[in-house]
Amino acid sequence: MSNLWSPSWITQLVVLGLSLSVVSCATGDEVDYSEQLRPVPALSPNEALKTFHVAEGFRVELAAAEPNVVDPVAMAFDADGRLFVIEMRGYSEDDGQVLGRVRLLEDKDDDGQYETSSVFAEGLSWPTAITCTFDGVLVGAAPDLIFLKDHDGDGKADERRVVFTGFRKSNVQGLLNTFKWGLDNRIHGVTSSSGASVQKVDKNKPTGESISLSGRDFAIDPLSMTLSPTSGGGQHGMSFDAWGNKFTCSNSDHLQQVVYDDHYMARNPYVSPPSARRSIAEDGPQAEVYRTSPVEAWRVIRTRLRAAKIVPGVVEGGGRAAGYFTGATGVTIFRGDGWPAEASGLAIIGDVGSNLVHRKRLVDKGLLFRGVRIDEKSELLSSSDIWFRPVQYANAPDGSLYVADMYREVIEHPKSLPPMIKKHLDLTSGRDRGRIYRIVGDQFTRRPTPRLNSMTTEQLVALLDHPNGWHRETASRLIFERQDKSVTPQLSELVLKADSAEGQMHALYALQGLDSLTTETLLTALSDTNPRVQQHAIRLSEPLIPHSAALREQIGQLVDSPDPRVRFQLAFSIGAFPISEKTALLAKLVDSDGDDPYFRAAIQSSANEGAGQLLRELATDSKHIPTEMLSQLASQIGKQQSAADIATVLQLLEQLQETDSATFEKLVTAFHAKPGSKLSQQLAVVTRGESNQVIATMVQDAIAVLEDEEASVPAKTDAVALLRFQPFDADRFDTLLQPSQSIELQREALQVMSQFDEPEVAQLLLDNWQGIGPGLRASALDVVVSRPVWVGLLLDAIDSKKLPVAEVNVARLVELKPILPESQQKKIAALETLGENSDRVAVVDSYRSALTLDGNAIRGEKLFVQHCSACHHLSGKGHPIGPNLAAMKNRGAEAILVNVLRPNMEVNPQYMNYICLTSDGRTISGMIANETATTITLVQADNKTETILRLDIEQLRSTGVSLMPEGLEKVIDTQSMADLLEYLTQQ
Repeated sequence: MSNLWSPSWITQLVVLGLSLSVVSCATGDEVDYSEQLRPVPALSPNEALKTFHVAEGFRVELAAAEPNVVDPVAMAFDADGRLFVIEMRGYSEDDGQVLGRVRLLEDKDDDGQYETSSVFAEGLSWPTAITCTFDGVLVGAAPDLIFLKDHDGDGKADERRVVFTGFRKSNVQGLLNTFKWGLDNRIHGVTSSSGASVQKVDKNKPTGESISLSGRDFAIDPLSMTLSPTSGGGQHGMSFDAWGNKFTCSNSDHLQQVVYDDHYMARNPYVSPPSARRSIAEDGPQAEVYRTSPVEAWRVIRTRLRAAKIVPGVVEGGGRAAGYFTGATGVTIFRGDGWPAEASGLAIIGDVGSNLVHRKRLVDKGLLFRGVRIDEKSELLSSSDIWFRPVQYANAPDGSLYVADMYREVIEHPKSLPPMIKKHLDLTSGRDRGRIYRIVGDQFTRRPTPRLNSMTTEQLVALLDHPNGWHRETASRLIFERQDKSVTPQLSELVLKADSAEGQMHALYALQGLDSLTTETLLTALSDTNPRVQQHAIRLSEPLIPHSAALREQIGQLVDSPDPRVRFQLAFSIGAFPISEKTALLAKLVDSDGDDPYFRAAIQSSANEGAGQLLRELATDSKHIPTEMLSQLASQIGKQQSAADIATVLQLLEQLQETDSATFEKLVTAFHAKPGSKLSQQLAVVTRGESNQVIATMVQDAIAVLEDEEASVPAKTDAVALLRFQPFDADRFDTLLQPSQSIELQREALQVMSQFDEPEVAQLLLDNWQGIGPGLRASALDVVVSRPVWVGLLLDAIDSKKLPVAEVNVARLVELKPILPESQQKKIAALETLGENSDRVAVVDSYRSALTLDGNAIRGEKLFVQHCSACHHLSGKGHPIGPNLAAMKNRGAEAILVNVLRPNMEVNPQYMNYICLTSDGRTISGMIANETATTITLVQADNKTETILRLDIEQLRSTGVSLMPEGLEKVIDTQSMADLLEYLTQQ
């Protein structure tokens, strides 16, 4: 392994530093950096092997290299061990040249080296994903999914057919990727941050309804070629462990777990579940990494130029330009048998910018795993060669882990390179190079490559119990594709006699894929001693549950299982039970697990029918009733308006009036029935007015707290929330909005005011506008524009000069134009032209002098807290809503300046602002923070979130602009901008 701080590198750094110090007073354009920026020579494959540092117990072997493969970003083994590779030669700016290819590699002498190579298909636009299916390959090349097949055996695809289209490509680092075969006999893929609105393609034409995949992943049934949304939302990389648990990653959040399947939530539109994706790394999303590669020469020069103030930007090193995850990619759970046994199940993640491969042990903590670092101040694999770019991984037929190395000299966003540096760099350098390595254990002995295509289906059944994950997965795929039901007896026997629990599970799913799974086989699996077998048997029983009392009895007995994943699967699968049988089982799960938000969502998903009976069961028999569970069920009953559920609840309340006053009051409160609403009237009738009295007493108690000068701010804030249960009291809210009140109290008052629909709400805010502080103006405006009628009052106030237009964020009004009446649209259009400089380039130019001023970081910190912390997090301050500033600052002060003053110049879809019009007439804006089958969650400034059920959405449309507003130049001058930039670039 080469030494990071070898004498040659120290000499280079010194020379660069001296040469730059000589020109520190010159402009960057006057200096010729051609000598310092000579290309870093690439290493031959054999030389590159010598640069690796690999963890004890492992070694690295070369499997393929240029010219046989170049720019590999994805790979898939077919059933005979041939390797199909995606070559993304058009990365990162040359998509228009359609340089992408599919390469077919073959190891005909079976020595572990792929000596035969052919171009299977070419002319692809930014291809990023591949998997083998039906003797061909499915390729992801946005906007399309393409099926390729070689019918005549010449190593080239002669069939090329688009099967789906609609994947977006707004961000080269956010394209669809990572096709994986799942236990459920479907091909799973990652949508990534660019999103998609997908249609099936038939006879070269899109057909059918579009499927929105924003914030979600997808799965394809290869038999019917149908596509369905799945939970997910990672950026690049996804993997399943041996038991089907799903993991993903994003560039600055290197290990995440997907907790539940989207289709379960979809069956009950009233469920508002927590995010399906959870960050699980014990050392945090942007954990430390330990690179052994030196700093690139161009980076050294850029840092010196910035330090000399010749070009704007952060001084790297002091700004933490490296040393933590910023480019996590390719998360893969190792499932091979070519490593030491204790390494099975490790999570493997690359950091492509740091030239390394990281590993974590997954520690089972119940529903969630915890990712724990294994290597102390080192990595599984790192290289001192800056060309090493590990982007994707694959579990291989020989039991090893394959590593796709794109092998590029420069991996950097072109916009972050100053012109005097960029002109000396070849950003395509490495387009003609690429390597594929395998990581194996020290004791690894390579076995002959299996040829599964030539095996009988009965022979494939035996491989479902193989210790190597690739064998089990490939055998499962072939059995499904062949649809040979003659092996049903062998599969049923394997459920009983497999050597491993994994083999039993794969046999169950193979039977399901052949539509041959019987009640008898499932009953056997349900009685197995392994909880993972039980868990999957419960899931696979769902289609048969309504028709088998024996299955329902056996499954019901597992409600007391000590294993949380068994109970979690039960919480979903019990939804297939008849209402008369599922209610008591769900109530038991509430008793045991109702404090967990994931369990509550799963339980409610199964109460898509019979929510009233479940509520009655909980209220009369449960030992412990989580308030959140009551609230969720009550909200569903109120919205669903099922006559049977309403009748059940009314009867229950009448009973509890006499027997359990505490639970009675709890339930009445849980319904959150607005005064005068239909539900409120129903409750009042059946309880002879007592429900109204409960609410009245609760409100009176809240008012007493608000009037108590000794009450704490948190107590008063809780009390304000209860004011929604009475008619709008303008005088009360007028008091709460006074500047003398705490900002927390004012913010809660605004939140509650948004839930009323009286015009007096907007009028009160407009009357108090001058007294509302700058920190709450945005929230106040959100309330005023949340209903079209209130927008009219706002525009009238501007017309009559009661409210200066300068005190209103006109851009916020512009966003609403598409959903407002024509008369209001015209007024807003007129406001856009009132003294506004729409030329944002001119605004940026007028502030460029800030780049040369000496800034004061202390003053800059105060400006950050005042103007930026509502949406950005830095050094423990603010909210992490917008882009990560710790990563952004490495692009330099000039880039920050442009992004601050021209936030809509280039908007990542992840940070796009949306407008949602709800069925009750409100408009809510914000960035989409989470999507499920039943909900979207919008996040606004100050990290305020609102989750909206999809059934309550009338319209949802992108504004086409960033969540970050334009106009910061109105409140800070050039010197203040210099102070802000100094703070942002020095943290």
